Amino acid sequence: MAVLSQSLDLRGLPEVTAALAAQAEANDRSAAYPADGIRVVHEAGLLTATVARDYGGPGGGLADGVRILTALGKGDPSVALIAAMTLLQHATQAAERTWPDDTYQQVVTESQAAPVLINALRVEPELGTPARGGLPATIARRTAEGWAITGRKIFSTGAEGLTWMVVWARTEDAEPRVGGFLVRGDGPGITIERTWDHMGLRASRSDDVILTGAPATGTTGLDAPRPGVVGGATFSAWNSLGLAALYLGVAHAARDWLITFLNERTPTSLGAPLATLPRFQAAVGEIEAQLMTAGDLLDGLAERADAGDEAAVARASAAKLIVNRASISAVEQALALVGNNGLMRRNALERHLRDVLCSRVHSPQDDTIVAGLGKAALGKAAAR
Repeated sequence: MAVLSQSLDLRGLPEVTAALAAQAEANDRSAAYPADGIRVVHEAGLLTATVARDYGGPGGGLADGVRILTALGKGDPSVALIAAMTLLQHATQAAERTWPDDTYQQVVTESQAAPVLINALRVEPELGTPARGGLPATIARRTAEGWAITGRKIFSTGAEGLTWMVVWARTEDAEPRVGGFLVRGDGPGITIERTWDHMGLRASRSDDVILTGAPATGTTGLDAPRPGVVGGATFSAWNSLGLAALYLGVAHAARDWLITFLNERTPTSLGAPLATLPRFQAAVGEIEAQLMTAGDLLDGLAERADAGDEAAVARASAAKLIVNRASISAVEQALALVGNNGLMRRNALERHLRDVLCSRVHSPQDDTIVAGLGKAALGKAAAR
C-alpha cells in the first residue's frame, strides 16, 4: 500500500524504472493494460506526488514531475503516459481548485489504498482535439439527480483503469457552456470499446469510452466556449514539459541500449568492440549532447515555472517541440548506427523508435506551436 505523506523522496526512481523496464517488452507485445506497472508506480507513492500539502500530499511541483516522468518513460512509456494524466490532474487541482472539495477529498482517500487513475477525456471522432477549436458533440443533460453525460471519447489513455473521467462536454442551453464533468469510471452508463491498435505506446490502452447517460458527480467549472483554449497555465506547462520528459526518458532508454550493443558487438574483422571506434564514439557523443541539453532545458523551465515565472510557462510549448525533436533524433541516430539490428523485434531499440514517434501526436502539435511562435515574432516586428 502506498503511503500518502507530505514528503516526496525520489531516490528510488532508478528501481522503479528497472521494474517497469522488466515488463515493458511483454506489455508492448500483448498490448494489455499494464496493471502491474501501475501498481509499481502507486506503491512507490508516485501517482500522488503532486497532491497538494493541504490535502495531505507531498505537493510535488513540475520539476518533480519532470524527474518522475523521465524515469517512468525510460522504464515503460505506456505506464508513464497513464501516470502522467493523473499527475497532471492532481497538479491542476493543487493550483486551481477546480474539483468540488468533497469529491477531491474522496479521490485522495481512495488513493491511499489502491491506484486511483484520472484522465481528462476530450478528443472525439468528428471533432478531433479541442485544441484546434470547436464544440464537443458530447452532451451534458440536466436531470433530477444532476448531470447525465452522453457521447463518445477517443484516445482515452488508460480507459479501462480509470477511476475518474473528466469528460469535456457541452450543455443543452441555447448558448451552450462547456466544461469537465466528473464521471466515475466504474459507474453506470460507461462502455469501453477496445479500439486502440497503435504503432507505439501499445499498452497505454487509449481506447474509446462510450457514455450513455453516465451520471456526473459535479464539474470542474462551466464556461462559454473559447476556441482553441484547453486548460489553464498549470495544465499547459504540465502537458508540454511533462509529456516531453516522458519521451526524453524513451530516448534515454534507447541511448542505454545502444551503448550496451556497441560494447558487446565485436565483429571478427575488427577483433574489438564497436565502442572502441572513433566513429561510434563521436556518434554517441552527438546523442549525449542532444539529450543532455534537452534535459537541462526541461529542468530549467520546470523549476522556473514552479517559482511562478510566467515567461517560463509561456515557453513550455516551444520546449516541448525542441525536446521531442531531440528525443526522436537521438533514437533515429541510434538506429542508423546499428542498421538491421535496430529494427529486429527482439531488440528494444525497435520498440523505443515506435514509442518515441508518438511524441508528435500530443497537443499542442508542432504546426500549432511554430505557427504561434512565428505569428508572435512577426507581430512584434510589425509593431515597431
